[in-house]
Amino acid sequence: MIQIKQIAATVVGLTALAVVTVSAATMSVQVKDAPVRATPSFVGQVVGTLAYGDQVEIQQTQGAWSKVAGAGVSGWMHTSALSSKKIVLAAGQEQAKVAASGDELALAGKGFNSDVEAQFKAGHKDIDFTWINRMEKIRIPATEMQAFLKDGDVTPKEGGAK
Repeated sequence: MIQIKQIAATVVGLTALAVVTVSAATMSVQVKDAPVRATPSFVGQVVGTLAYGDQVEIQQTQGAWSKVAGAGVSGWMHTSALSSKKIVLAAGQEQAKVAASGDELALAGKGFNSDVEAQFKAGHKDIDFTWINRMEKIRIPATEMQAFLKDGDVTPKEGGAK
């Protein structure tokens, strides 16, 4: 009787292991530069960067975030930067054309893109966008952002913006 229970437990364990292994998905990075973060949050510390076409293994999902591993990097990425299609880069005369940057995908996920901006500007010709255009060009390195958050004792909640 004990042997049957041990065999049954082994079979159940192997079946569960097979299901976990099969459920892991491989995806492609679909943006030019994709930050990989320590936590599932847009303000999480950047632990590495993946490039367009890199293949990653999805280890876990949490809301709109996926824990990934690939190209020597492991951490969290927003799923908007990933595609289930396999992206293959071929040698040629030109660099690969990327449809959208990671920043553009993040904005699009929030419902804002260049078309929406153009439509807004066309409907508000009385507004001077000079300073807004200047602010859009400001880039703050992730290390400075992390230092700012640490100095201010800001601890973002997991998962980023809701």
